[in-house]
Amino acid sequence: MADEIILLDFWPSSFGMRVRVALAEKGLKYEYREEDTSNKSPLLLEMNPVHKKIPVLIHNGKPICESMIIVQYIDEVWNEKSLLLPSDHTRELRPGSGRTT
Repeated sequence: MADEIILLDFWPSSFGMRVRVALAEKGLKYEYREEDTSNKSPLLLEMNPVHKKIPVLIHNGKPICESMIIVQYIDEVWNEKSLLLPSDHTRELRPGSGRTT
């Protein structure tokens, strides 16, 4: 079965852009559904009933909300390509990591 990926978003949203870039970097095809933030669709209200905000990624009927959580989810599910986020978030903070400030 092919993955069904739907993105509920509003084009000028910087949070949505973060998700769109992650999807593009992974080469994933998805259905984009533009949301009117002043007149929210029944699908948005169903998929994000608590905050009622975009972006929402719907993967095979399962909603994932909040842009950074969505990016982490994309990294974990489609991990055959290079990772978008570092696997060790503290690496840059360690002495001797090669990073200068």
